[in-house]
Amino acid sequence: MNSALVDLLCQRVSSPRLTEPAPNKQELEKIFKSALRAPDHMRLKPWRYLVIEGESRHKLGQLYLSVSQSLAEANGETLDDIKAERLKTMALRAPMIIVAIASVTEHPKVPKEEQVLSCGVGVGYMLVALQALGYGGVWRTGDISLNGDVCKGLGLQEHESIVGFLYLGTPAGELKCAPELSVSDYVQTWT
Repeated sequence: MNSALVDLLCQRVSSPRLTEPAPNKQELEKIFKSALRAPDHMRLKPWRYLVIEGESRHKLGQLYLSVSQSLAEANGETLDDIKAERLKTMALRAPMIIVAIASVTEHPKVPKEEQVLSCGVGVGYMLVALQALGYGGVWRTGDISLNGDVCKGLGLQEHESIVGFLYLGTPAGELKCAPELSVSDYVQTWT
């Protein structure tokens, strides 16, 4: 029995403040291999991932800004300078971002929701792998991940959706321990 793995799972925390370095190519390969072990009913492989780093993070920030400006204009509003700057720098919060994409297909035995969940499990596996390798990550979503123009700008197809933006790098500062939850508060025996 590998109790070290179970202990790691029980101690996993998100790292919202991240800095250089991000995982190197070999470490990233291991992180993705862990994601590809997510439960996958009928082996549909309903996921794919985009890696955004370096100057591409600035392009992502510009995409966020452009989409938000268009939405504001459609509502007869304008973005103030502070909001515009925040949108441009959102993608600079970590040295690397992985966009987790659910790439679902029609299947008589596997509902679309199960395929999206499979992608989400892969993100969870990546978070554990990151922590095991000494890195940190935080999974972010929000309105921007549901925006069709953002999806289009990232090259998603009609049958795809963003499950989350996984920001990753080296934790900046001390990690906060997550509060210990009581299993009995969330688990009951059904009779």
